[in-house]
Amino acid sequence: MSVLQPDALALASPLARRNPTVKLALLFVVSAVLLLVLDPVTPAVLYVLVAGAVLVGAGVRPRALLVAQLPFVAFAVGVLLVNMLSRPGEVVWQGAGLRVTTEGIWVGAGLAGRTLLMGLLSVAFVATTDGVALVTSLHQHARLGAKVTFAVLAGYRLLQQMGAEWQTIRRAQSVRAPLGRRGRPRVGLRGHAASAFALLVGSVRRGDRVAGTLELRGLGDGERTTWRPVPLDRRDAVFAVVVLGVLGLVLVGASAAGVLEGPGALF
Repeated sequence: MSVLQPDALALASPLARRNPTVKLALLFVVSAVLLLVLDPVTPAVLYVLVAGAVLVGAGVRPRALLVAQLPFVAFAVGVLLVNMLSRPGEVVWQGAGLRVTTEGIWVGAGLAGRTLLMGLLSVAFVATTDGVALVTSLHQHARLGAKVTFAVLAGYRLLQQMGAEWQTIRRAQSVRAPLGRRGRPRVGLRGHAASAFALLVGSVRRGDRVAGTLELRGLGDGERTTWRPVPLDRRDAVFAVVVLGVLGLVLVGASAAGVLEGPGALF
């Protein structure tokens, strides 16, 4: 399963049956709360809880979830290393012109854990949310205009296609790349940069064509009806209460244990 394209199993899961607007709102709330947390323990505990919930209630296969986390792991490692080597504080190791501080490890691990957690939440949201249902729910329940909601749908569809587009570009460049000693294409940093630039240019061009098409169809002119309304019921309210309740309990527990007052923390 492509991590950006929900499959039948994920779209039939309990999490997929929850209202997309509620899930998106919870994603923003959790993100905002995590901005105030710099310790590594709180996001680690939340990560374990969310990973279990995603595997059980989102219908995402473990291998697909692991593959989806790889880009976030690379970014998290970079954040950790930068903070370890640049943040001032009590030095725990020094050598070769570099020094590692306690505060750097603590804050860097916290930021890295926060990155992984937000990546996991984002993957769960994308895997269990149909694009059309998301747009319909935003228009129906969030009262967003047709221009905004259909623009979100267009961007969502383009995002889903980027994985396949990247593979196509890489295969095309591999055909033209010179062969190494073992007969395999030699693709270096310049080749990856060229692929990323081609992907960017192609995405901009597709976005421009989509915008022109939507304008020609008179998007946003007058009121629009909803063909298939997305339900919003008590189960969505219970889901929101459970998520916020678990988040609150973890934060209260971390505060009581003194984790939030660790080295370099904000509190």
